Amino acid sequence: MRLSETEAMLCLQSLTVIEGDKMLQTPSELVERYQREEWWGDMVVTDYLDRWADEKPDQVALVSHFYATDHTETLSYRQLHRLVERAAWALLDLGVEPGDAVAVQLPNWWHFTLLYLACVRIGAAIVPITPIMRHRQIRLMLGRTEARVMAIPPKFRNFDYGAMMEELSEDLPSLRAVIVIGEPVPEGMLSFERDVLLQRREVGRSREELQRLRPDPVHAVSAICFTSGTTGEPKGVMHNQATIMYHSRSAGESALGLTQDDRILMGSPLGHYTGFAYGINMPLALGSKAVLMDMWEPNTAVRLIDEEEVSWTMGATPFLMDLARSNTLEQHDVSSLRYFVCAGATIPSALVEEAHHRLPCRVISVWGMTEDGAVTFISPDDPPSRAAESDGGPVPGMEVRIVDPVSRKPLPSGTEGLLVARGPGQFVGYYKRPDLWEEAHDGQWFNTGDLARMDEQGYIRISGRTKDIVIRGGENVPVVEVEEILFRHPKVREVAVVATPDPRMGERACACVALSEGEQFTFEELQAWFDQNQTAKQYWPERLEVFDELPKTPSGKIQKFLLRDLVADRQI
Repeated sequence: MRLSETEAMLCLQSLTVIEGDKMLQTPSELVERYQREEWWGDMVVTDYLDRWADEKPDQVALVSHFYATDHTETLSYRQLHRLVERAAWALLDLGVEPGDAVAVQLPNWWHFTLLYLACVRIGAAIVPITPIMRHRQIRLMLGRTEARVMAIPPKFRNFDYGAMMEELSEDLPSLRAVIVIGEPVPEGMLSFERDVLLQRREVGRSREELQRLRPDPVHAVSAICFTSGTTGEPKGVMHNQATIMYHSRSAGESALGLTQDDRILMGSPLGHYTGFAYGINMPLALGSKAVLMDMWEPNTAVRLIDEEEVSWTMGATPFLMDLARSNTLEQHDVSSLRYFVCAGATIPSALVEEAHHRLPCRVISVWGMTEDGAVTFISPDDPPSRAAESDGGPVPGMEVRIVDPVSRKPLPSGTEGLLVARGPGQFVGYYKRPDLWEEAHDGQWFNTGDLARMDEQGYIRISGRTKDIVIRGGENVPVVEVEEILFRHPKVREVAVVATPDPRMGERACACVALSEGEQFTFEELQAWFDQNQTAKQYWPERLEVFDELPKTPSGKIQKFLLRDLVADRQI
């Protein structure tokens, strides 16, 4: 499939930026402060892998559960270490050099962890991508980063990733190889098993050669994590090993007191920053065991908690609801579970009460974002009900303020204002978009785009958003992109997408349209249009409302706050 003329223009504009714009943008005084206070250290994630492979080689590092076949694969630290080096040599032989990007769009399989560690080993940057992304998003992400290698499953949940990459190949001139994990392997692509694992490329080579490629923890970009914004295109959030390792240690050790004896279950996608930071990096930093689920299913999660003695897990509100309402809880011993860290959406108080009644763990509410990781949290020492009342206080090392949106001066306790943040977990720039970094920073503080209040204890409560997004089950829906797709439909004259409350997912997207004269438009037509435009299904609006006219200001801007009220009235 070829790029449209408009899409080609957008890609060209976004890529005509000098090379230095993709490097560290954190002010030097903050870099020095984080290093002086030892929030940013000298360790990279593969240093931890080396340590554990030496100190406890036979301990289980990874348990990977495959839902389709209901079986698990297990890797010890020794096995993981050996496979990482083999994969690192394979990437080098494919022409990947330090600083290059390697895209990985995989379910929560052990191969994801392996390829990420191989990237760090040779100083390359991983581009983690969730499996839900489709042609539009993949074309932009791989084109923007000029990824050299892409790793995919052949098929997953009835989607053919090999066919997608065949269609996109002409639009991605920088892409040198597509690695397929499993069978079948389309012609022209590489088999992970045959071309990566079974090739003994390390024979006759020196380990010192890999050591020389070890990335600088501060100045080398280690991950480019795309997040949906308000500009109509995903933004590449850059993290270095210093920020990633901060997240891996602060949330686990500093905030919750986790140790190497804890076992971590991750059902959130590794392609999302939650899964990436706390499902891959945190267990390695702790020297503990990670249990990966390639598809969330609550009864399976209950069984894995029992079998693997899981003590910690993290996910959005729907995950907590599903787990608390599993009909198999009485059949399994889940007493090992100490914490469920819940992020991505407000937790209803009734759900907190239900979870504390049905599960042995504490619910810990967390607020964060791809740019910052976990920023605020409820302390285990707080009353259990606090998880439904507050988004917590700053994680050790992070700072938050509530400021006036115009003057940026701090506001008194209890006053709603703009939430700004800074700290050693904050990203180091937007990939090839320094203009977006400058827009979001005042030199020290990052504008999160959220509205919040702060109490006398320094705990915050998110009260709204200035960013035009919908958060569905912890996943951001890029409203501008969805509106753009829908606006191109020949029957649609005006369009606006707004959030509607949902008891399970937190929010769902509602498409509000005004039609061309004499036209009718059904929800089935809307679904067919998004399918035709090959966008992620989770981004499709789940409700359609047709209006004669959308409410506007005198200048013609759609008044979404009024539109939300109108949509709510129609639901009654």
